[in-house]
Amino acid sequence: MTRLSVNINKIATLRNARGGNNPDVIKTALDCERFGAQGITVHPRPDERHIRYDDVVKLKQVVTTEFNIEGYPDERYMKLIEQVKPAQATLVPDPPDAITSNAGWDTLQFASQLSDVVKAIQRQGVRVSIFVDPQPRMVEGAAKVGADRIELYTEPYAREFSVRKEIAIKPYIESAKIAMQLGLGVNAGHDLDLHNLKFLARNLPKLDEVSIGHALICDALYLGLENTIQLYLRQLTLDQ
Repeated sequence: MTRLSVNINKIATLRNARGGNNPDVIKTALDCERFGAQGITVHPRPDERHIRYDDVVKLKQVVTTEFNIEGYPDERYMKLIEQVKPAQATLVPDPPDAITSNAGWDTLQFASQLSDVVKAIQRQGVRVSIFVDPQPRMVEGAAKVGADRIELYTEPYAREFSVRKEIAIKPYIESAKIAMQLGLGVNAGHDLDLHNLKFLARNLPKLDEVSIGHALICDALYLGLENTIQLYLRQLTLDQ
């Protein structure tokens, strides 16, 4: 079964809008685990507009499922990984002012940089996943720089899903198959929701993990957090 990692950035965004500690990011992470989530994802950014770096340190002390820290591998991120030692570090190519991740790494152009970063993180005992577009050469590039996994950028799939889902899924199937042949694990994330998640999970060979934040938190406003997490987990149960 594909694991569900809940990205709690939006909880921190809501907290930061008023100051104080409401909603409580730490409690939310623990509740997500209690409600069935198999991982917690955060993506601290340089301006700390949502998850703060001290949140990440505090979360490490209490999260008992898989802890995944996304980010651009600048000096501050690398120091955070060394300090916290999460289960997984997901490398994204975002510039500092990016609203959200909107493209994968060019693993060929940045091969030297990525190779050095991957080795440095793995020396900390941390698994490395590289955020990539669903293109075979980018998957192959991720393998060459020594990554443990890729995370497929699924916004293009989500955008085309309601129009032509069979076509939208094709590059993801191809990329996942190549990843498996190269010994890479496969994660996926971005704009996945209750409408498009099951089709992705059923069609991708050996999908290890999905990281979902924005849509899940939006659904929770109407459906409640516990119920929402259960609904997402149900989409990942392939025998239903």
